[in-house]
Amino acid sequence: MIAHITGRLFSKSTQSIIIEAGEIGYEVFVPLSTFYSLPEKQEKVNLHIYTHVREDALFLFGFNTILEKNLFLMLISISGIGPKLSLNILSGIGPNDLLEAMASGDAVRLRAIPGVGKKTAERIVLELKDRAAKALDKVEASPSPVPEGGEKRLLDDALSALLNLGYSPKTAKPAVDKARSLEKEISLEDLIKETLRLLA
Repeated sequence: MIAHITGRLFSKSTQSIIIEAGEIGYEVFVPLSTFYSLPEKQEKVNLHIYTHVREDALFLFGFNTILEKNLFLMLISISGIGPKLSLNILSGIGPNDLLEAMASGDAVRLRAIPGVGKKTAERIVLELKDRAAKALDKVEASPSPVPEGGEKRLLDDALSALLNLGYSPKTAKPAVDKARSLEKEISLEDLIKETLRLLA
């Protein structure tokens, strides 16, 4: 099993990245919280990895912090929640906010994430509340660095993130544009958060 990868960032998008290590390119699926922390292309990157093996395929999921990976592992331990939905949940709320929501039993907050219904949210809270509360005591929140870019890249990355979360282009683009119009200067992370707030 692959548990960690160090290499050069060959390419990146809000859904997956390619890390070149030992002349091999590994496609790694990442949550938005990890995407925000990525360096520029061709720079060195280190990620914690979860290897998901199926009969017909092998998928790598990457995380900037051990907290993100632990939350991912907690989520996929629940019956009915697979790696794809777990990654979607981390992208929709962020690791520290997710941990707080689970620890406080805030199922309503979890239901605001695309793809998470009432039963799934309640199951997450029921099964992970105690574990999340213990983990929360050990966590010190720290902001993730956000890559800067031009106006078009900012809007394109935000729109791509929303599409990856399951929103349609017809719904996502106007919301991104509206969120962008509210602030003259805004980071990608804040733009996505504001857009999700408008769509909630």
